[in-house]
Amino acid sequence: MILKEISQTDKDSILKNLSFEGKYSPVEKTFSTIGPVLGKEALQKAWISIILVLSAIVLFIAFAFRKVSRPVSSWIYGIVAVLALLHDVIVPTGVFAILGHYYGFEVDTLFVTALLVILGFSVHDTIVVFDRIRENLHKNEDMGGKKDFETIVGESINETFVRSINTSLTTLLAILVLFLIGPEAIRNFSLALLIGIFIGTYSSIFIGSTLLVTINNWRSKR
Repeated sequence: MILKEISQTDKDSILKNLSFEGKYSPVEKTFSTIGPVLGKEALQKAWISIILVLSAIVLFIAFAFRKVSRPVSSWIYGIVAVLALLHDVIVPTGVFAILGHYYGFEVDTLFVTALLVILGFSVHDTIVVFDRIRENLHKNEDMGGKKDFETIVGESINETFVRSINTSLTTLLAILVLFLIGPEAIRNFSLALLIGIFIGTYSSIFIGSTLLVTINNWRSKR
């Protein structure tokens, strides 16, 4: 059971009331109190974890796409992926902020864990689309570069669309079952995953790839 912060006196009073004047002996398995100092420390570590994950993603994608520097530089793929991931993190965080304001939902370490899981899952979908773009760029070069970048991106999305939807749908179904019949302790964790993975699925298709085309068109007009 998760309660608001209580003092030792309140705790003793609760245990006394649960004993029903000594008729029963309630068993206390664990009792933890999270104060503002620990909360601040957890928040700092959460931000550090997210920043390290995003930095590692940029470096990895820039390295993986180093041989695809035309018409968009390899590091642009990493930046675009991170922008899409920021969107995937901001949306569930905003939803929980609203739920916390109106329904008393709390952000804990499990929520931070859910955000990191969302980052990993979302970047997987994004890389699948980007990798298909890379393959189609190579094929286009072999054919003499007859297609423009926007067409190649559109074809790549069409080729990976069903795979991305099916992968996310099977994952969402499993998490939905966990949310509906799982233990109360991980209910918020499951809800955060549901929101984040759903948002991440469309962002990798409709935001990441669209940003690549937008950046390329902007650079072409300069």
